[in-house]
Amino acid sequence: MSLPHAILTALLEKPSSGLELTRRFDRSIGYFWSASHQQIYRELGKLEAVGYIRALPAEQPTRGQKKSYEVLPAGRAELTRWTAASQDPKPLRDPLLLRLRAAAVVGTAGIEEDLRRHLDLHQRQLAEYEEIQQRDFPPGRQTPQDRLQHLILRAGIDLETFWTHWLTHALQEFGRLPADDSASRESTV
Repeated sequence: MSLPHAILTALLEKPSSGLELTRRFDRSIGYFWSASHQQIYRELGKLEAVGYIRALPAEQPTRGQKKSYEVLPAGRAELTRWTAASQDPKPLRDPLLLRLRAAAVVGTAGIEEDLRRHLDLHQRQLAEYEEIQQRDFPPGRQTPQDRLQHLILRAGIDLETFWTHWLTHALQEFGRLPADDSASRESTV
């Protein structure tokens, strides 16, 4: 149920069209909650149907003009309710970890190369987050909104830091594995 709430949040920050929302998802919200153009438009229709948002009146009626949306009081109330509700953390479901478990049984062919690729991707993402932090959160930005947004960014930085450290450790472990065929090993993990 998070996509509608992500859209409500974005619209409360700034009334927008579906295209503008898609761009904002690509630039900021998408770092922690991604959605396709089609998903956003579908969700806008649903939110409008239940009375959480409305299309803003067009300044000049023209065919094919993009609609901008704003949040109605019922949408703000729903977002407030959802924000205050308790929610359990989601269990980690990462195919790479499952593939490592399988490699303990069937062999490690191809895994080390993919670990290196993942490390590179996480290092690049970490560098991007650190650049955003330096650019958008200089010392002195202490409004409540700034502090909460920076907290979200810190979660991304900490997560990418974790992955880069873990992947570095995993690659070191691969360097210590015997060169023999590991397909005959049984899982002990």
